[in-house]
Amino acid sequence: MQKESFADMAIYSVTWSDFSLRNHIHIFPQGQLYAEFDGRLVGSCSSLIVSLKTDYEDHTWSDITDYGSFSNHNPNGDSLYGADISVHPDFRHKGIATMLYNARRDLAIKLNLRRIIAGGRLFNYCKFANIMSAKEYANKVVNGELEDPVLSFQIKNGFKFIKILSNYLYDKRSLNYASFVEWLNPAYKV
Repeated sequence: MQKESFADMAIYSVTWSDFSLRNHIHIFPQGQLYAEFDGRLVGSCSSLIVSLKTDYEDHTWSDITDYGSFSNHNPNGDSLYGADISVHPDFRHKGIATMLYNARRDLAIKLNLRRIIAGGRLFNYCKFANIMSAKEYANKVVNGELEDPVLSFQIKNGFKFIKILSNYLYDKRSLNYASFVEWLNPAYKV
């Protein structure tokens, strides 16, 4: 499903291996979510719990996920980290990604985590890189001047854009940049 969901990255990016998926389920089963339709897998998302040294510490996808192994999952951490989300192309724009985001929010509330954080692809940045910085692009998306399928979706789902992460993930469309986004848990109790 990842290869079909991220066809533009499949050529040069490693998708989850069987070992990684088993590791995710062994380490943090509650954080691995999927959606089915008529017995067919149509969407999934993977998460782990982390604590950053500072609230908005720079990081890469490889660093935050321990190269996708989730071996650095910290059950005593304060943040649910959205490592990935995939929806099969035939099932996009049907609310599946929103349902997965809602399930992540429910999990963060249930586990009394302070927030959900993620790094998101700047999917259309490649079309604007010659005329603006990644930060300018993200700000235009946040202000509704541009539409980006990832960041616009995250904003519509209650996430706040925090800053740009450089060299986050090898991604030709994003030119390796990502948006650092955050959702604060309103039910969080210290």
